[in-house]
Amino acid sequence: MADANPFQDPLRFERRVPSCAVVIFGANGDLTKRKLLPSLYRLAFERRLPQGFAVIGISRTAMTDVEFRKKMESSVKEFLENSPFDQELWDDFARGLYYIAGDVADAALYQRLSVRLDEISQIRQTAGNALFYLSTQPSHYATAAEGLGNAGLARAAGGAWRRLVVEKPFGHDQSSAKDLELALHRHFSEEQIYRIDHYLGKETVQNILAFRFGNPLFEPLWNRQYIQHVQITAAESIGVEGRGGYYQEAGALRDMIQNHLLQVLATVAMEPSAVFEPTAVRDERAKLLRSIRIYKPDDVDTFAVAGQYGPSASGAKAMPGFRQEEGVDPKAMTDTYAAVEFQIDNWRWAGVPFYVRSGKRMPKRVTDIAIRFNPVPHSLFSSDTARPNMLILRIQPEEGISLRFSSKQPGPGMKLRPVSMDFNYGTSFGMRTPTAYETLLVDAMTGDATLYTRQDMVEASWEAVQPVLDVWGDRKADPFPNYAAGSWGPRESDEMLSRKGHEWRIP
Repeated sequence: MADANPFQDPLRFERRVPSCAVVIFGANGDLTKRKLLPSLYRLAFERRLPQGFAVIGISRTAMTDVEFRKKMESSVKEFLENSPFDQELWDDFARGLYYIAGDVADAALYQRLSVRLDEISQIRQTAGNALFYLSTQPSHYATAAEGLGNAGLARAAGGAWRRLVVEKPFGHDQSSAKDLELALHRHFSEEQIYRIDHYLGKETVQNILAFRFGNPLFEPLWNRQYIQHVQITAAESIGVEGRGGYYQEAGALRDMIQNHLLQVLATVAMEPSAVFEPTAVRDERAKLLRSIRIYKPDDVDTFAVAGQYGPSASGAKAMPGFRQEEGVDPKAMTDTYAAVEFQIDNWRWAGVPFYVRSGKRMPKRVTDIAIRFNPVPHSLFSSDTARPNMLILRIQPEEGISLRFSSKQPGPGMKLRPVSMDFNYGTSFGMRTPTAYETLLVDAMTGDATLYTRQDMVEASWEAVQPVLDVWGDRKADPFPNYAAGSWGPRESDEMLSRKGHEWRIP
């Protein structure tokens, strides 16, 4: 029997979390209440956290440790997904929750944090290890990193580790992304920085790697000879939900495609790595992103479509347009819908379009990847009944995989109809699927960066979308709104695909 590969960890997601403290900047915000604390509690419920564990929350709101614990208890009870709440377990977990009130721009905050970390290290036996999680406004990232560095908190003595988790967006454009990189790297090395993209923590996105590289049935077909085109869709049925002021400065291309969906695209299209190890896997994703064709300004209108939803009525409920949403400029030129055809200039994918779209106020909430295979070279059957094979990787709301192929319809004659083979995570494994943040928090605490975004990936992603952002930013005419709330987007998006004889799949 061959020896196990020393670079591979077959129990990657079962490794023990080392003793540490998680310091959350922005602990009074939605992300902490909805995702981070419920995820940490669930990890405690599954006995994944060590005895030497603590959480230090930081925000400007004045609170005692006890008040913070009570507030987080209410949040966990409200937002815990598909899990029981155990009061006895919570009481034990909550003893490790602490709070510091302060402003990230105040140098004194970091001195208080340094003293508190030393005290808590003695009380909770965290061994001096600390994970700093920036759950603040993006404009505070550089300030927080500088404060930590100036206070000497970016490094620890005695072999302890310090890591920094940064939430997206990683910059507002190519230039600001580079500025952020310089600010972070003044005090933290690239190996210490974990840029979190929760899409990469979703089970189906991770399963793309297992599906491709663990099954010899599919990997030989994963190229331009067999695949006609790929569609990646991230549709939301909701609008901006009170975040109009933020969203009108971002838009769908920045908010979804530049980060989440380009990382998904890279995972679908990357070459196999030599080993399943963080550096090797991320090298291949980065190489793929650098292979995306960079459009010239004159090409943008051919390969990209912007949309903005207008008012509509769905049944008895009227839906406002984006410009009627709270906090939105009535003349806002923000894209609430974006569709881009990406071309990958390498041998595997030359000539295969990757259609990526994301939009708000769509008919349903769904994120999936549809891989359409080439039709047979010569059909023996009626052309109006035979349809090309399609593989659908469902990311949300239900995670799973479907393979569509043609089968003979029962009865006389040779009539074909499409049928599907379906795999569903819930029914196949009969167990709870961990949330993306549970997976990614464990990875950050154990030092596994496989599912995190590296700086060269950030730069390559911005380079791919920057020409589109530049052209859209220079628009003088007012093309918006160009699709009704509750529809599948603007007509121009359908036309972009129809020029190549393709059409959007309706999920």
